[in-house]
Amino acid sequence: MADVAEKAGVSRALVSIVFRNQPGASEETRERVLRVADELGYRPDSAARLLARGRSRTIGVLFTAHQIFQSDLIEGIYPEAERLGYDVLLSAVAQGRSEAKAVEALLSHRSEALILLGPGSDPAYLDELAQRAAVVSVGRRVPRSRVDSVHTAEGKGVRQAMEHLLELGHRRIVHIDGGRGPGSAERRRAYRAAMRRAGLQAEGRVIPGDHTERSGIEAGRLLLDERDAGAPLPTAVLAGNDRSAMGLLMALTRAGVEVPRDLSVVGYDDNHLSHLMPIGLTTVRQDAALMAEHAVRFAVQRLENPELEPREAELDPQLVVRGTSGPPPA
Repeated sequence: MADVAEKAGVSRALVSIVFRNQPGASEETRERVLRVADELGYRPDSAARLLARGRSRTIGVLFTAHQIFQSDLIEGIYPEAERLGYDVLLSAVAQGRSEAKAVEALLSHRSEALILLGPGSDPAYLDELAQRAAVVSVGRRVPRSRVDSVHTAEGKGVRQAMEHLLELGHRRIVHIDGGRGPGSAERRRAYRAAMRRAGLQAEGRVIPGDHTERSGIEAGRLLLDERDAGAPLPTAVLAGNDRSAMGLLMALTRAGVEVPRDLSVVGYDDNHLSHLMPIGLTTVRQDAALMAEHAVRFAVQRLENPELEPREAELDPQLVVRGTSGPPPA
């Protein structure tokens, strides 16, 4: 600012008035100061100004590397945060980098609020974290805590998928579990409940897995090995998420199993890759943009009123039928 003032032939205080867009400088002086600033490559440090007022207006977002649906959520977080006047800072959980470490990085960069995408940490830790910042959990409820949450009605989504498969005539329906992934416990319970309601609990089977392509590939290899040993393939598989479903499709296709003629596959999430495959994936859609909007609004509202009671937004899912589901083989 001193350099701009010297070259423009005005006081530093006047330069400050121009940059803060406050009255006190003529239009000619204002244009001269801005022109000189542009020539010198000077940009006001908005972060420093906010910190001087005790605010950073930054929302930190915790996400897991390689989780495709979380990238869809992040894409929705940016425009809503910017609309409300906040910047976004990302910190990833990856191999060798824990959630706690990723969170501390966000806090050390003065994030006022935290949006945690599919957090796996202990509820007690998350509740303690909510004493340090406004915290919103996306994809996971954290009962009896100060953490706000945004999630899809998981049970409703699985019921839609199971009703679709049952109406097509499927009876041997297998579920690939999502392990500790967000929403997995609810999806697993809803699958078992649907099989019980249909009188098919004896046919029900949950294959351990997680929310990765590798999990789907391993589940596919297991089913193929059992087929080669004389056991029939299931007629349909409900995967824990789209990534697991994609891995399963890869394993089946390489073994010559035709989907959906020989076996139907249903995923969960409707991430941005689910409709770009050679065969569009039938899946349960979570509205990433709407979930992101709710998360940002919850965070900002809690910053404005820390005494708010914890809020929970449960959004409706929607089954999207594409090319990987059809009637069971005759």
